[in-house]
Amino acid sequence: MRLGLVIEYDGTDYAGWQVQPHQPTIQGALERALAIVLGESVRVEAAGRTDAGVHARGQVVAFSTEKAPDLQSLQRSLNALAGAGIGVRELREVRSDFDPRRDARQRAYEYRIHNHPWPSPFCRRYAWHVREPLNVEAVGQAASLLIGEHDFGSFQAADCDAETSVRRIFRSAIATDGDDLVYSVTATAFLRHMVRNIVGTLVEVGRGGRTVENVRALLEARKRPLAGPTAPAHGLCLVRVEYDGDFA
Repeated sequence: MRLGLVIEYDGTDYAGWQVQPHQPTIQGALERALAIVLGESVRVEAAGRTDAGVHARGQVVAFSTEKAPDLQSLQRSLNALAGAGIGVRELREVRSDFDPRRDARQRAYEYRIHNHPWPSPFCRRYAWHVREPLNVEAVGQAASLLIGEHDFGSFQAADCDAETSVRRIFRSAIATDGDDLVYSVTATAFLRHMVRNIVGTLVEVGRGGRTVENVRALLEARKRPLAGPTAPAHGLCLVRVEYDGDFA
């Protein structure tokens, strides 16, 4: 039996999605909870391996089991055992060959910036505090240049092992939410640290230290050292993963 889940988590206290020795991870917490409930060892696969400190509201995962559990009871048990930072929003049976990563068509992320002279205790876990006022119009113009299929070599982590740095972005936009700026980006897939490196570059544009046209030049240069710094992980959230039809 193959089961799919939509989960959300606060990544603050976790060393990312993937199991690591002697480190708390989302995958490790879910697999331990499943082992207790099902009485068997299972391997949980995710649509995306979020880094340490990154959050999720719509991560999709799947696993196979020899059991045929009652799904409502299993969902209740997982929510009780996985930990306070993890919530199972949906749980359902999926087709036997469902692969949450390979079957995904689009992934959407949001990055939140608290743009205010003073930090907020209510934002510190979920937004990057930037004191200087940012030029929202310039940030939006720069963000729109990233839409389409481009080589994002200037925005990938140095240790990224992807076969190609070409990706297609469908949405890249900035919006205001009170004192916060929210960068929304949707793409087929992302390179390691790609969104955070984009945000670090956009903040430089907002501060006036980089022009909008310079962002266009970065796409052509394909050289990571030319782009801005990597924005902190805690401002980033995986919002949703989209499939052809339902995720099942």
